[in-house]
Amino acid sequence: MNNSVSNTARLLGAGLRALLVLTLVTGVIYPLVVTGIAQGLFNDKANGSEIKADGKVVGSSLIGQAYNLPLKKGEETPAPDLKWFQGRPQNGLGTNSVNTQYKLILSGATNRSGDNEELIQWVKDAKAAVVKDNSTPDYKVKPSEVPADAVTSSGSGLDPAISPQYADIQVHRVAEKNGLPVAQVRKLVDEHTEGRTLGFMGEPRVNVLELNIALKGLVAKS
Repeated sequence: MNNSVSNTARLLGAGLRALLVLTLVTGVIYPLVVTGIAQGLFNDKANGSEIKADGKVVGSSLIGQAYNLPLKKGEETPAPDLKWFQGRPQNGLGTNSVNTQYKLILSGATNRSGDNEELIQWVKDAKAAVVKDNSTPDYKVKPSEVPADAVTSSGSGLDPAISPQYADIQVHRVAEKNGLPVAQVRKLVDEHTEGRTLGFMGEPRVNVLELNIALKGLVAKS
């Protein structure tokens, strides 16, 4: 009986030691090592690819932002603030109904098929708005010049980038609204246009947040 109790105690002790060692290794040491490597080798990505302006974090290079005017009484959706470059439509974003303390948005696609009447109407309305908003007295946007990313949201609804084509048709409007020469604004777009990753993956793109931060700096200097 005493031997049985002693063996049981030894087994329990060994099991407890194994649990403590595994907890220490997998719950403390391993996470610290992985976190240390990530911070040392991939600091920017590990911290959410933050973008800073004026010494403050203003967003992430991975998440798009809306540039809208304050919502007016009677409006369901705010109007775009046309002094800024605009990103892709955000029709796939839902509203937060769980934690109403914060105005959170839910990432997602519209889940509508290509022949869905509502989606088709969204695209038509978006194209008409792009033509109207970006046409100036000395520059008229043609419907055929409006690229697909100007009238459709991404699968997440949070795409941070637009095509160089969409950025280009916004240049005249942004220049006019901010009292800047068109050439200066176009140069800004060119400087913030990224090519394909490794030269062959993806498409050329312009990060809207980074472009608007540079635009803000240009306006401040003018």
